[in-house]
Amino acid sequence: MNRRLFIQRSLVLTGALTLKFRNIFARNKRAATVTGKVTAAGKPLANVLISDGFSIVPTGKDGSYQLTPDAKAEFVFISIPSGYEFPHKDYLAKHYRRLSEGSSFDFNLVPLKKNDSKHNFIVWADPQVRNKKDVEKMMAQSVPDTQKTVVSLKGELLHGIGVGDLAWDNLELFADYNAAVKQIGIPFFQGLGNHDMDYRQGGDETSDRTFKKTYGPTYYSYNRGRAHYVMMDDVRYLGREREYDGYITEEQLNWLAKDLQYVKKDDLLIICLHIPVYDQVKNNQDLYKLLRPFKNVHIMSGHTHYNANHIDGNIYEHNHGTVCGAWWTGPICEDGTPRGYGVYTVEGNQLKWYYKSMESDKNNQLSLHIDEQKKLVANVYNWDPQWKVEYWLDGKYKGILKNEPGMDPMAVKLYLGDKLPAGRTFPEPKTTDHIFAAQLNNNVKSVKVVATDRFGDKYEREMSV
Repeated sequence: MNRRLFIQRSLVLTGALTLKFRNIFARNKRAATVTGKVTAAGKPLANVLISDGFSIVPTGKDGSYQLTPDAKAEFVFISIPSGYEFPHKDYLAKHYRRLSEGSSFDFNLVPLKKNDSKHNFIVWADPQVRNKKDVEKMMAQSVPDTQKTVVSLKGELLHGIGVGDLAWDNLELFADYNAAVKQIGIPFFQGLGNHDMDYRQGGDETSDRTFKKTYGPTYYSYNRGRAHYVMMDDVRYLGREREYDGYITEEQLNWLAKDLQYVKKDDLLIICLHIPVYDQVKNNQDLYKLLRPFKNVHIMSGHTHYNANHIDGNIYEHNHGTVCGAWWTGPICEDGTPRGYGVYTVEGNQLKWYYKSMESDKNNQLSLHIDEQKKLVANVYNWDPQWKVEYWLDGKYKGILKNEPGMDPMAVKLYLGDKLPAGRTFPEPKTTDHIFAAQLNNNVKSVKVVATDRFGDKYEREMSV
C-alpha cells in the first residue's frame, strides 16, 4: 500500500471513529426518560401517539406521556392525529423534537377549521438538483406549475410529500429545495433518497446525518381524515462510495408493526418511500406481510425516473415520474412520461389520483406518435390494467388499442445512445408497459385515441397522419 493511500484510509477511519464517539457522547448526555404533553386550544389530547422510532406510547387523559428512548434514538415525534393542522416551519413539516435538546417536549396542535375526511396531497419525486442551473429550472418551471395546482385546489385541505432525491449528492442544495417548498406554500413531509445521503462517512447509520439535521427523522407517521400516512427509509447505504441497495431495516419494520396496531384495517394506508418496493427492495415480502391485513394500501415511490403502477392484491404501488424528468436534460422521463408529479384526493377511505404533467393541464395524459412505417404508438402515462384505451381512424371506431410494451419514440429520439442527451449522456429510453400500438394502412388520414381511466375520466388526443 502506498503512503498516500494509507493516509487517506487512515483519515476516513479516524473520521468515522470520531463521529461514532460523538454520537455515543451525545446519547450519554440525553435524559434517560422524556416527558411532555399534547394539547390543542389549551385542552389535553388523549390517545395521541408519541414515538422515538423504536417504541410508541399513547398520551393519557391529561395529554401527558412518558417515554424511555432507545439508545439509538435521536428524536421524539408525534403521529399527528386527524383533525389538526400539520405543524411546520416555512412549510417543512415539524412534527418532531431532538432528544439532544432536553427532557420535556410538548406538542401544541391547532384544530382544523374543516372536516378532513376529504383532503388532497401532492407527491414530488426526485427534484434532484445538482447545481444552480438545475435549481433555476426547478424554480422557474416546477414551482410555478405546482403553485397553479395548489390554486386550483383552493379551499381544499392540501399537503405535499417529497419521496426522496431532493438533491443530487450536493446536500448544500437542500436549502434550495426548502425555498421551493416555501414558495409552493403547503406543508411538506420529506423522505430520504439515495442522493440525499452523506457518503464515505461510515455506514448506513451515519449516512443520513445531514438529512436528519435538516428534516428530522427518516421514518414516522401522521394522520388526516381516515388516511394513515407512513414515511419510511428504504435506502441502505453500504459504506462504500455511492453503493446502496433497497432494504428496510428490522428496526423500522418492528416500529411499523407497533404503529399499525393503532390503525383500523379498513382505513386508507399510505406508505411513502424512495426506492420502489415491488421490484427493488430486497426484503419487500417482510413489508408486505405487515400490510396484507389492511384492505386499501397505496405505496408512493420514486427513484426510477419513469412512471409505473404495480398492483399486488390489496397493495397498489405508484412509482412516480420525476420532477426533474431525465435529470433536467429534457421535458420527459426515460419512458416518455412528461416531467411531473402525482395529485391525489382522499375521500373517506378511498383514494383517487391523476398524474400532472409539468407545464400542461390535467388533460395531458397521453401522447401520440406515428413512425415511418405508419405505426401508431400511444403512450398512456399513468395507465394501469383498469384503464381502457380505444382508437378511431378517419372518424371510424376501431375498438381497443393493443397494449404493446416498448419504448416511447420521443424518449428514443432524445436519449438513445452514448452521445445523448448533451451534457448528461447517461439517460436512456426505457421499455414501459404503458405503450399501445396499431399498424395503419397508407390510406389513413387521421387518428384519435381516447384513454379512460379507472375513475371513468376520459382523455383524448387526435393527429393527422
